[in-house]
Amino acid sequence: MIKKALCIAGSDCSGGAGIQADLKTFSAHGVFGMSVIISVVAENTKGVIGIENISPDMIKKQIEAVFDDIGADAVKIGMLADKEHMLAVCESLKKYKPQNIVIDPVMYAKDSSPLMDPNSADFFIDEILPLADVITPNIPEAQRLSDIKISDINDMKKAADIIHSMGAKAVLVKGGHSNDDNCADILFDGKDFHSYSAERIFTKNTHGTGCTLSSAIAANLALGKNISQAVLKSKIYITNAIKNSPAIGTGYGPLDHFYNFRKSMGDLK
Repeated sequence: MIKKALCIAGSDCSGGAGIQADLKTFSAHGVFGMSVIISVVAENTKGVIGIENISPDMIKKQIEAVFDDIGADAVKIGMLADKEHMLAVCESLKKYKPQNIVIDPVMYAKDSSPLMDPNSADFFIDEILPLADVITPNIPEAQRLSDIKISDINDMKKAADIIHSMGAKAVLVKGGHSNDDNCADILFDGKDFHSYSAERIFTKNTHGTGCTLSSAIAANLALGKNISQAVLKSKIYITNAIKNSPAIGTGYGPLDHFYNFRKSMGDLK
């Protein structure tokens, strides 16, 4: 039977990030994707133009529609605009108790535009973060959540430990913002630290990398992989998606979510 995954996030009309990237990633992994839209975001490769939030009541109804009929083997949570939207998601997930919740704590867009109300960060830490089977902050987000400065791998480990103590079962601190040529990501599963490295690809086409990685992890968890396997496979996937990114747009271009399909069709070497 096909596995199912739900993404709860904002949209991206340009197709590179948010709900659109999540659904592409699920499909690339052979997982049936569903969505709950939190916010409609007008953006492109150059930046965010505008944001219009969906009502909390409608968010609850979308989640109800999925779980009262189809269900989900994994849930990926991305952009949550403010406290009211966080509360709607929190109440719904506590009601349905899904497994394999992956949280990408989206705070800023690629152009540094805020996507989460700064005044809602504490509520996110207290109510949303503890729902996570794995949370995937980048270095700026990990610094905000852990309240420490991150300068190296050891700091990434400290931050992961602190964030784990807040209630997340596992923490993946992503190293894309570091100066490390190996782009090492650090996973703390509550007992051990695991490091995942890949070559740094020098490209501006990285729009949607955080959304894509967290969705890949959710897809792999839905497929029955354990957390370490899911992160490893997702690291390989995201690296190749960046490596094969198409030249689309004039700013931070999107990834190639279907590079494996295009490779099988002979479009890629």
